[in-house]
Amino acid sequence: MRTIYIDKNLPRMFMVQMLRPVWPGVVWSPLSPVHVVDLEEPPLPGPKWLRLRNIQCGICATDLSLLFVDADPACAPAALPGNTRFYLGHEVVSEVVEVGTKVTRFKVGDRVVMESRFAGPNCHSLEIDPPCIYCAEGQTRLCENASMPQGAVGVGGGWGDGYIAHEVEVWQLPEGLSTDQATLIEPNAVALHSVLRRAPLVGDHVLVVGAGIIGLLIVQMAKIVEPECHVTTLARYPHQAEMARKLGADAVIMGGDLYAEFARLTQAKYYQSLMNRGMLLGGFEVVYDCVGKKTTVTDSLRWARAGGAVVLVGVKLGEMKVDLNPVWYQEVDLIGSHTFGVENWHGRRIHTFDLVMRMFEEEVIQHEGLITHHFPFEEYKHAVSTATDKHSGSIKVCFKYET
Repeated sequence: MRTIYIDKNLPRMFMVQMLRPVWPGVVWSPLSPVHVVDLEEPPLPGPKWLRLRNIQCGICATDLSLLFVDADPACAPAALPGNTRFYLGHEVVSEVVEVGTKVTRFKVGDRVVMESRFAGPNCHSLEIDPPCIYCAEGQTRLCENASMPQGAVGVGGGWGDGYIAHEVEVWQLPEGLSTDQATLIEPNAVALHSVLRRAPLVGDHVLVVGAGIIGLLIVQMAKIVEPECHVTTLARYPHQAEMARKLGADAVIMGGDLYAEFARLTQAKYYQSLMNRGMLLGGFEVVYDCVGKKTTVTDSLRWARAGGAVVLVGVKLGEMKVDLNPVWYQEVDLIGSHTFGVENWHGRRIHTFDLVMRMFEEEVIQHEGLITHHFPFEEYKHAVSTATDKHSGSIKVCFKYET
């Protein structure tokens, strides 16, 4: 089994963080916690497990953050003992090639997509009965037993030729979906869940901070959830701006005095102050921060109107100095959004994956042009370089495996 994984090895992580500014290739060196390996094909660890062969896998910003050790060991998730090894690649389309004796949901030959493992295992994959209150509700990303030292854990991931998974960790694909559509199910689910954490209303001014793949998909999902909202996107590159407009953005901003520009768009009052970033009174009803750095969180809270909300979609995996005063002074809600789960949609409860797959089948979701590059796995360094260099015109870069 060919795969790439990262171990939580603090000395190696510190070494990469220290050397990467002067030696970018250190992430692929023996000093790094990153391992590109050929493992012996492991046996299925239990009767409800599957063996999968990969077809295509997207490169996600979370993968890159882990790869480049762009994380602080002092951040909250790093304290969990279950998060010790990460197999890269979760936006993956695969084929079932072996099933355990008690597998009931799949058969050999089925096409599936992975549910992200970055939150760790859950009660269902660990076969804990009764499950915690979150897993019982289908919100497995919030599992209280994710770091329990019991049960088997899957080997391998999307960055490689295959992996081992419990049957609850993958979702069967409808017949008509293309491989590219299937690859985009997971990021679309992340985007839809983020929008539903604070859905826009008719006439709301919505701001999407960041126009990477998740930001672009949030533009589209905001318009699907509420077509009559006004969406502004903050983008850095021309190809991102072009795609944002294609997906429904009403305005795209690429620089300048952002406070003044956002005041104009929302008809807010903009107050400037010496030695201060300034402040809007009025502003956006909802801001989706897909970057999650201290500067974007601080600005997003000041760009939201009183009683509005900032949804934290992306995040810097570290401690941040952020001005939270608008949370108090303007009663702005700061809301987290972690991957996906069970949603309330038009009066019924449905998992985000099922909802996204239905939207694809009903041709509600646009996907053309979002996957910009395909690479064979042997060119993984080139693929990673293309994904990180947005001057390449990349939006979503994928590994494509021979079938």
